[in-house]
Amino acid sequence: MSSERVRWGILATGGIAAAFAADLVDLPDAEVVAVASRSEESAKTFAERFGIPRAYGEWGALAEDEDVDVVYVATPHSAHRAAAGLCLEAGRGVLCEKAFTLNAREAEELVALARRHDGFLMEAMWMYCNPLVRRLKALVDDGAIGEVRTVQADFGLAGPFPPSHRLRDPAQGGGALLDLGVYPVSFAQLLLGEPSDVAARAVLSEEGVDLQTGALLSWESGALASVHCSISGGTPVSASVTGSEGRIDIPHGFFFPDRFVLHRDGRDPEEFAADPAAGPRNSLKHEAAEVMRALRAGETESPLVPLDGTLAVMRTLDAIRERIGVRYPGEGP
Repeated sequence: MSSERVRWGILATGGIAAAFAADLVDLPDAEVVAVASRSEESAKTFAERFGIPRAYGEWGALAEDEDVDVVYVATPHSAHRAAAGLCLEAGRGVLCEKAFTLNAREAEELVALARRHDGFLMEAMWMYCNPLVRRLKALVDDGAIGEVRTVQADFGLAGPFPPSHRLRDPAQGGGALLDLGVYPVSFAQLLLGEPSDVAARAVLSEEGVDLQTGALLSWESGALASVHCSISGGTPVSASVTGSEGRIDIPHGFFFPDRFVLHRDGRDPEEFAADPAAGPRNSLKHEAAEVMRALRAGETESPLVPLDGTLAVMRTLDAIRERIGVRYPGEGP
């Protein structure tokens, strides 16, 4: 790795890749040196847009680029295993978008590959790196609301999405759960860890993906989490954490909040607001900064987004899909 600057490669050229590239501008020690797509034309257009010196029309060339320290994988879920695996095999660090993979088996393969090669790997769960979410977790961990009893979180988009859209395509890991539901599930597990039991119901599309899903997660402590996701109806995108001595409410945008309110028994409500100096609340720079910190420290994973936690979330998503009857091509019956 470059001693002064961390050199990024970006694999894929869609909207989230563009947002990531734009947010890296706010990090003076970050440099995007290459981009790759399955379309050379798309890669060149993206490179010209962001002033990236090298554009590749195939993933392997980016993976083999010795000037790249870490690759941001921004393909659809269905390609994460192949794309991230290619980069890890070539000795590149990887920041891989969520949902991390299609299923826990693929996630386990990637984690094993990274550990075998002593390479850096992290899920791009930007929520975990958000300063205000980190503040909320610290309050909960410090006992500000007592023992956690319930978590509620939702993420729904109004749509409608046509059958041709990637969110309706089983081959691309379509449906509400992997694209949106990963946030409520990850939020609950950030605070409570992996659940001991999972119950779920869903409404499926003609293509066999979930249009909306509701799940009830439970823990041996007695804690419960109610999570919901939808691509057929807009929701508040809110979250609430209730404990034995109080409650924390995030009224909107829980995975990139501008504020949350702490209610403690016998006290006035306390509002915690995002620091304007941290930049836009939807910035992806915090996860990028964490990757670069970890790389400079010689770490192979981030304590903010640990791989075991990513695997636990993938197991929960698998359990939900098993209960609602969603299977993707190649997964078997």
